[in-house]
Amino acid sequence: MDPRVPSGAAALACRLADVARPILQGYFRQALPVIGKADDSPVTRADREAEAAMRALLAAEALDHGVIGEEYGRENEGADYVWTLDPLDGTRAFVAGKPQFGTLVALLHKGAPVVGVIDMPILRERWVGVLGVGTTLNGAPQRTRAAVDLKDARLGATSLEIFGDPGDRAAYERLRASVADCNFGGDCYNYAVLASGWLDLVMETTLKIWDFAALAPVILAAGGAMTDWSGAPLTAASKGDVLASSDPAVHRAALSVIDG
Repeated sequence: MDPRVPSGAAALACRLADVARPILQGYFRQALPVIGKADDSPVTRADREAEAAMRALLAAEALDHGVIGEEYGRENEGADYVWTLDPLDGTRAFVAGKPQFGTLVALLHKGAPVVGVIDMPILRERWVGVLGVGTTLNGAPQRTRAAVDLKDARLGATSLEIFGDPGDRAAYERLRASVADCNFGGDCYNYAVLASGWLDLVMETTLKIWDFAALAPVILAAGGAMTDWSGAPLTAASKGDVLASSDPAVHRAALSVIDG
C-alpha cells in the first residue's frame, strides 16, 4: 500500500458511499424541485441530503480530517488529509431518470488523491481505487485495456458543451479526429468503465476538485494514466482540464495531440 494511505481509509470511503446510496435510490425517479446554482449546474434535495449524511459520518469518524464537498463547502482544508465529496455526480442524468449518475468520494494527502470511490447507486456497481493496492469493481480486481494505437482508441466525454472555450473545443476536435470513436454522456461512469477496460480515453474540462479527485486513484491503480492537459499530476490545485487514459503510451500520444 502507498505509505500515504492511512489504515482503514478505503473502508471509510466505502462507508461514506454506503450512507449516500439509499438516499439517492429513494429519490430516484421521484418528483423533485431542481435548483439552479450560480454556475448553472442543477442541484436537488437528494444531493444535499446525501452530502449531509456523509459529512455527519466524517464528523464522527475523522474529526481531524478536512472536507471539501460540492454542496456544503470546505472545512479544515489545510489538514494533511482531506476528503472530497460529490454526492451526486451527474445530476442532469438523475433528474432525467437515467441511472448513469454516481457518488464520488476521495481522500487526499497533502493535496494528492490517494483513495477514490465511484459508486453507482442504481446500477449497484462500485469501483474502489487505492494507490499501491489496485482497483476493484464490487470486490473483483480491474485493469485498464492493453495499449492501443491512438487511431484505434475509444474516447468518452460528458458533452460537447463543456468545451465552450474556443481553445478547449479546438483541442477536443484535434483529439476526436485522431481516435476511432467518441461517445457522450456518462459523467463519472466514463472513468469507471475505462478502469475496467471498456474505454481508452476520457477528456474533460472545467471540472472541480470534487469531480476529479475520486477518479484519479481508480484510474491510476487500475494501470491507467490521468493528468491535466499539460501532463501534470492532478492535485487540489489543478484547474480542472483532465485526460484519463487506459495506458501511459496512449496518454502521451493524446496529450501531444491536445497540445497541438
